[in-house]
Amino acid sequence: MKIITFGEIMGRIAPEGNWRFVQAMPGTVLMSFAGAEANVAVSIALFGGESAYCTVLPKHAIAEACIRSVRATGVDTSRVIRSNHGRLGLYYLETGANQRPSNVIYDRNGSSIAVMPPEQYDWTYILNGFSWLHLTGITPALSRETAQATQDAAEIAKKLGMTVSLDLNFRQKLWAWNPPMPARELAGKTMRKILPSVDIVIANESDCADVLGIYAQNSDVEKGDIDIDRYPEVAREVAKQFPNLQKVAITLRESISATHNNWGGMLYDVRKNETFFAPLDSNGNYKPYEIRSIVDRVGAGDSFGAALIFALTTAELSDSATAIRFAVAASCLAHSIIGDFNHVTRTEVENLMGGDVSGRVKR
Repeated sequence: MKIITFGEIMGRIAPEGNWRFVQAMPGTVLMSFAGAEANVAVSIALFGGESAYCTVLPKHAIAEACIRSVRATGVDTSRVIRSNHGRLGLYYLETGANQRPSNVIYDRNGSSIAVMPPEQYDWTYILNGFSWLHLTGITPALSRETAQATQDAAEIAKKLGMTVSLDLNFRQKLWAWNPPMPARELAGKTMRKILPSVDIVIANESDCADVLGIYAQNSDVEKGDIDIDRYPEVAREVAKQFPNLQKVAITLRESISATHNNWGGMLYDVRKNETFFAPLDSNGNYKPYEIRSIVDRVGAGDSFGAALIFALTTAELSDSATAIRFAVAASCLAHSIIGDFNHVTRTEVENLMGGDVSGRVKR
């Protein structure tokens, strides 16, 4: 299947290692390119799938470098729109360690995609030739215009018979385009207009609570305490509210510290009313990956979504139990990669699925 994603890509600016900006500047910082939907398209291409990316970027050399960085991974960038209006969005990242969390500073107001009038997208042309559209809750958070554009894309994709996936991706700092409405209220109101056109919804352990008001009992995400036995109930309630859904996927992160997390995931098959967890121990019980030395966790959720989509569209990986194993293993490996793009191969993911967790040098 040919997959297309839609959303904003930005410049990512970060000091090296675990330096803080007050330490690194004035001085040298690293700039790369990243955005949730671009991250998904890149991962799918690196696994060997066919993916394309649609966004809006200004007409200058840095935006051209951005496009080339995505195209270099094998992603089709022919649906990227160039505009005379707006700017390239930015985000700044301080990578945390131990008990100091990572911190993201957004600088996205007035970006080209945020100011693009929704009626200027020719969705019939953009989506032509594709069978799957992937969206997130980040793009609708940017502006009233991007919220409408995302809703339009989802609705037209369904009319064209495409599969639509959406990662809820709640970002507290971004939902501010309709003051004084609180971020969670605005997110809930907006996403409830988009979700009726969605087939597969992806969320992290807190998104369903933040966006839809559906809470997992006995869990305190802020403290890193989650009761995985409650998440099938969350998934069933999401599917009850949106009966169009075919699958609900949830990543399960237990944050012991900024550099030590337990990581797993769950996939609920709505039609079969079956739940699948990964990873599992030799007795078939859920046992999350222990990630004790996180290199960079930003983009891990995107790598999960990308791997899930790739698995569901690849015959030998498409059954639910295998698909969630593949998604969790791929996103586990993403924690070892600097930058938002998950530069791992399908073979590396399948090796981890098969139990190769030692990290021994390959000679």
